[in-house]
Amino acid sequence: MTACATLPMYDWPEARACVDGFYARLRALVPDLPEVLSRPQTEAQIHALWHDPALVLGQTCWGPMQAGLAAHVHVLAQPGYDDVAGGRGPNYRSALVMRGGGAACPVPGDDGAHLPPGLAALRPAINAPHSLSGCKAPAQDIGDPALAARAQVTGSHRASICAVAAGTADFAAIDCRSWALALMHEPAARALTVTGWTALRPGLPFITARATPPTLRTALAQALGRLGAHPVPQSRYEDTP
Repeated sequence: MTACATLPMYDWPEARACVDGFYARLRALVPDLPEVLSRPQTEAQIHALWHDPALVLGQTCWGPMQAGLAAHVHVLAQPGYDDVAGGRGPNYRSALVMRGGGAACPVPGDDGAHLPPGLAALRPAINAPHSLSGCKAPAQDIGDPALAARAQVTGSHRASICAVAAGTADFAAIDCRSWALALMHEPAARALTVTGWTALRPGLPFITARATPPTLRTALAQALGRLGAHPVPQSRYEDTP
């Protein structure tokens, strides 16, 4: 069984050097990691890696974790989001983006959602029905359990931004780090305005397969902490066998 590692969640082509730099720093602390990252190209490939018993390091979303992935992996740490608007420590928000100008909604000072009115009557673009940031969080905050059923499924946050800009959807919920990447690298983002924010929720956890030896798992968690990641609150995730 050949060990593999993947960090697909923010691995935009324009950000690849940053992702590789982070992985190089982690490998300097944990030399047992694979030499290079696996870079899945489709959602099916990402899900296959998440469930691979050879996965030494990965990153996922709490949506898939709640849908059954937690039975196959251990959570190592939570990344930090203080460097992007909408993030606070290990927690993040999604930016609600829509076409048109006007003043953008500032990041809320409290933990709750701040949403524009009328979203339940509009068509969303979502990256995937299982996504916490793109679908489950806005559905919960809007109080619209049918949000996924009426959404345009795009496959990625970037594609959702493009769908809203093109007019095939009315709004999208984009996790705050993906929105920061879009503002730097995606021209379609310039046609959109942040009209609200979802509530603060735990960000995208670093994971490892259940088969990863405990000593390596501990070394990874400690190394991620040295690189700025946060421990996982047990109230959020009970690491049971």
